[in-house]
Amino acid sequence: MESRVLLALDFGGTKHSAAIATIGSREWQALQRVQSPPEPNAHTDMSLMLDLARDLLAGRTLAAIGVSFGGPVNAATGTVLLSHHVPGWENVPLQDQLRSEFNVPVSVDNDANVAALGEWRFGAGQGCASLLYVTVSTGVGGGWVLDGRVFHGTDSMAGEIGHIVVQPDGPACVCGKRGCVEAIAAGPNLARRARERLAQGAGQETQPHQAGHILRELVGGDLSAVTAVHVARAAQAGDPVACEVLDGAARALGLGLGTGITLMNPQRVVLGGGVTKSGERYWRTVRDTVRAAVLSGMTMDIVPAALDDDAPLWGAIALAERAL
Repeated sequence: MESRVLLALDFGGTKHSAAIATIGSREWQALQRVQSPPEPNAHTDMSLMLDLARDLLAGRTLAAIGVSFGGPVNAATGTVLLSHHVPGWENVPLQDQLRSEFNVPVSVDNDANVAALGEWRFGAGQGCASLLYVTVSTGVGGGWVLDGRVFHGTDSMAGEIGHIVVQPDGPACVCGKRGCVEAIAAGPNLARRARERLAQGAGQETQPHQAGHILRELVGGDLSAVTAVHVARAAQAGDPVACEVLDGAARALGLGLGTGITLMNPQRVVLGGGVTKSGERYWRTVRDTVRAAVLSGMTMDIVPAALDDDAPLWGAIALAERAL
């Protein structure tokens, strides 16, 4: 008789992931990731994820589902409050919908909270009494694990480190404020700033000594193609524009982390997401900024995520186990 499996779902801003594992296992039986379609909405996201889940299960006996969602969630009811990046997710009872679809226990939480739980249980946070996890990718989110449990806050919005204002006159953020960590440090916003800086130097692209030359070469002169990955690569090669933009993003993140550390004094901070793979310069700037922002003597243990892109999925497995 085949063992029952747990299903982990990760609804992201630009991609979705689904995986299954047997109860108590630390290895995936199957895992799939897919990109979101152009101009996605809640309906397309849900249809895509249901198709993924059915393909993965393929006749297996399902025991429970854990869900990581890229936006604010009322974890007590499993209701998605909204998505900052995909329309149509306002007040969607995702937990109830999935329970009705699959007839098993379901637990839903914000992606940063779920990833925090995953890193605490299976990754870089093992053995810690308190943990702040921050993901820097399409957006910037955070989650707290205190004494082995996710701390949600009164409105299920604790850990929204991406919306700490670090530059009051800075760029507009999707939340409606200006100068939030996310508006400066998230991958798309980092790339946007680089494109703006390159556009300011238009006409100089043929001059090898001009700032931005390396970054321009990486995208073949097509400024619209610039991504955070290009910025990181150009910064590693010493491009002044890329260094300026990457340093600004790292400082914004460092200021947000410094605020969190000063308020809560966690044992460890774990950083995940694609932008945190930007190299040693990025990490040095983040740590230097945090060190200058916190009180002398406060613990400042900032480490990379161990589970990489799988952190939300493993956290979803932990949610599914608890749902049982």
